[in-house]
Amino acid sequence: PHGCLNIHASLLPRWRGAAPINAAILAGDHESGITLMKMDPGLDTGPIIRQRAIPIQNDETAGSLFVKLTQLGADFLIESLPAFLRGELPLQSQDDSLSTYAPMLNKSDGKLDFSKPAEFLARQIRAFNPWPGTYLLWEDKPLKVHVAHTFNVTSPQEGVFSIHNDFPAISTSEGMLILDHVQPAGKKAMPGNTFLRGARGWGI
Repeated sequence: PHGCLNIHASLLPRWRGAAPINAAILAGDHESGITLMKMDPGLDTGPIIRQRAIPIQNDETAGSLFVKLTQLGADFLIESLPAFLRGELPLQSQDDSLSTYAPMLNKSDGKLDFSKPAEFLARQIRAFNPWPGTYLLWEDKPLKVHVAHTFNVTSPQEGVFSIHNDFPAISTSEGMLILDHVQPAGKKAMPGNTFLRGARGWGI
């Protein structure tokens, strides 16, 4: 009589769809959370039973947020289900005008585009960690970027490789992206300054 329930990893109606955790970090949202909802035929459009929010930290990755929300969701379901079954939690319709969608990610989504601002790329690296991962091409091979930060400096041209405080750096449309932790093709992940020791042509 109660229908099918679902725990969704966003504060619906924001980020309906397959990849809500990644989308929240990529968009620069300050909070995420979970929604206990009653399912209907639509994509995450059913009425809301209850929600709980948590802050998104500045260094949050999709992996770390997934762990937090999974634990929160399990506890939240155990805590909320008895009250729902007793009829104490009224259903709330979603406001479709506030909805946003988080489509499924593909491997190709991980290629870094240096015509975008450095802040966006730093969020993309965190949002796509651990999957699908982010990368750039170095000597015609993918160089995975696991951790990066931004440096606020203007450059006349985007996509220029340079060295900043012994770490690999790349100019973007707005600011510079510093590569803290990378993984060359066929090798283990390593600090950016270690990578530079073997990357003779970087920044020349």
